[in-house]
Amino acid sequence: MAELPPPIVPSSDIQEGSDASRRRRRPSATVAILLLIALAFAGGAVIDRSVGDSEDSSVSSTPDVVEEIDDLDDDEEDPIAPESGSDETVSAAVTSPSESEFAFTIGPERTGPFERIDVAAVAAQVGPSTVTVMAELSTGFGQSGSVGTGIIATADGEIVTNAHVVEGATSLRVRLAGETEPREATLLAIDVGNDLALLDIEGEGLPAAVFARPGSIQLGDEVVAIGFALDLDGAPTVTLGIVSALNRTLVTDVGALDGLLQTDAAISSGNSGGPLVNAAGEVVGINTAVARGSSTLAASNIGFSISVDEALPIFEQLRKQSRGEQRKEGFLGVALDERTDGGVGAVIRDVNVGTPADAAGLRAGDIVIAVDGATVEGAAGLIAAIRDLEPGDSVQITVQRGDQRLEVVAELTSRPTS
Repeated sequence: MAELPPPIVPSSDIQEGSDASRRRRRPSATVAILLLIALAFAGGAVIDRSVGDSEDSSVSSTPDVVEEIDDLDDDEEDPIAPESGSDETVSAAVTSPSESEFAFTIGPERTGPFERIDVAAVAAQVGPSTVTVMAELSTGFGQSGSVGTGIIATADGEIVTNAHVVEGATSLRVRLAGETEPREATLLAIDVGNDLALLDIEGEGLPAAVFARPGSIQLGDEVVAIGFALDLDGAPTVTLGIVSALNRTLVTDVGALDGLLQTDAAISSGNSGGPLVNAAGEVVGINTAVARGSSTLAASNIGFSISVDEALPIFEQLRKQSRGEQRKEGFLGVALDERTDGGVGAVIRDVNVGTPADAAGLRAGDIVIAVDGATVEGAAGLIAAIRDLEPGDSVQITVQRGDQRLEVVAELTSRPTS
């Protein structure tokens, strides 16, 4: 099993030593690791998620989880100002939105390895695009609040963050770098399953971040995480690390997160929704979770960030939703089990009659190895891959059936209402 870390809620008591994926190799049943997923926002929830056991899961239902909430009462944060330790800026040619399939500004094609990262220069460039996100929440015990981080994505006020920072908020405020007063914010659209949200504030000429071009992230790239860790006073916290792994997948209480970068840059509660940035000053991921050890397992410097490869298409979908276009998730129609023999993939336990899986000829006992050429490592990976597609999409599914390796094509439909 495996463990992931907790979120951040404003708290006046900070305890020393409290630590705050697209596909991943799932551990065997005998060496399962319990992941305590602390969605690292200022919301105070520590979530135990059993990622490696062999409980049943299905692409038509969400996995079971055990959730433990730790409430922290942080004080309101002082005004945030950008770091001023460096006058340097990181220069990079960018692709304007009109030249890109995305509305946000996208960096250039990568032509080779980056130089060693200049932390001060990167912080000076991206710091002004990093904002504090404050959510007022209504609970059974009255009003409460949470604090996270966001990224200015467009000059006219679109801001991206994690869904768990803003979900259920009765009101939202955003404070920009160098400003003393927060601005009212509107939730344009939210995707809880992918843990991403799109906000909007009034403004023009805002310092929008540059996002890395999808496919440009490489294992071992140096990165910095920027965010309002622990809702501490002053400028955002900046921590240095590398991209430790690509395409991790983690089970959540609403399905699974895929397309995750793993990093050893320190991520704490309050960092949720903030940028993970490369040496060119480009956002490569949205920080979302951290792992911590248990009484029987050690976990050090393991954080997770939703990569731009995964996030940018979702943000485009959210922009469409904000204009009234509702998105439906794809549906395959199989129930899944984990493999217990140490192999890669997810075992089909049952195929629902009359579903795309049935029409494609999938059978109980088949092992799904890949979807559209991307390896599926565990039930969570398959759930996430199908969820990210839409009704009408055709997918090529690689299946191991006994000694045969088969390729089948399924046309996804909408999830049945009953």
